[in-house]
Amino acid sequence: QVQLVESGGGLVQAGNSLRLSCAYSERTFSNTAMSWFRQAPGKEREFVGAIRYNGGYTYFADSVKGRFSISRDGAKKTVYLQMNSLKPEDSGIYYCARGDGVILSSIRAAEAYKYWGQGTQVTVSS
Repeated sequence: QVQLVESGGGLVQAGNSLRLSCAYSERTFSNTAMSWFRQAPGKEREFVGAIRYNGGYTYFADSVKGRFSISRDGAKKTVYLQMNSLKPEDSGIYYCARGDGVILSSIRAAEAYKYWGQGTQVTVSS
């Protein structure tokens, strides 16, 4: 059973940066994708970004493109979400997710990911 543990959330002022980490328990495969989703109070969970382990390709929601980046460290079994120029609307609980065998057309879909972390709170004050 794959376990995911997020960390790095907190309270920051708008314009500042945060880096979230997602540590996973099992090795990845060539078709593994890991993603970040977020959920604000009263809103549905939304896709933030994802990385495919095969080639390291990354994908982002339009709302964060150019401000967020994703990287991975296989040796540490950790994926990072670097968030720059944060805005109050970026606030929410951020979830890390993993899917083995996620096809490109589904990479933004929550149902494509089998394993989920418990989430970490990000609050951006104006």
